[in-house]
Amino acid sequence: MDQFENISIETPDLILKKAHYEDWEPLYRNIWCHPESAKYMLWNVTTSEEDAKARIIRTIEFEKKEKYGLIVYLKSTMEAIGFACMREVEPEIYEETGIAVGPEYVRKGYGRQILTALCDEAKRQGVREFRASYRKMNLASKGMIEACGFEFDFESEEKVDPRNGEKYTVVNCKKKWTKGTGL
Repeated sequence: MDQFENISIETPDLILKKAHYEDWEPLYRNIWCHPESAKYMLWNVTTSEEDAKARIIRTIEFEKKEKYGLIVYLKSTMEAIGFACMREVEPEIYEETGIAVGPEYVRKGYGRQILTALCDEAKRQGVREFRASYRKMNLASKGMIEACGFEFDFESEEKVDPRNGEKYTVVNCKKKWTKGTGL
């Protein structure tokens, strides 16, 4: 039995939980095959159903090791539309390590719901600081992170995307709270 298989986080419109093999098709159709979804991420677009089936197996294995490696499901249909992940980086400090929904699901407030839910879950775990980041050119992620109350922390040194050689900078933000207080 997987020690993290029962992890589930709910928002008004979404459920974040572990993947199942059958999710390969909606994930492929809704997010993995779209270049615009991968643009600011460090994953490659999936180009075939066979690759999507192999990818879901890798995703399930990843999620077995990452407590908060989760698939995002639309609550009304339980269709997989994206993913979210956070992890503990130091005692009492968590960071999101990726949030993405497919192009049909952007600009609906889902990103904000996901990030807020991850922060709320981290707070329940006794965390005092939560970190989020985005590529400097990714204005949608910047807006979402700022709307969730994060403050600028620092910019990374210039990096190179291994997929295409493009240079980019990561903007790191954080949100702190005192135990027992609101976010």
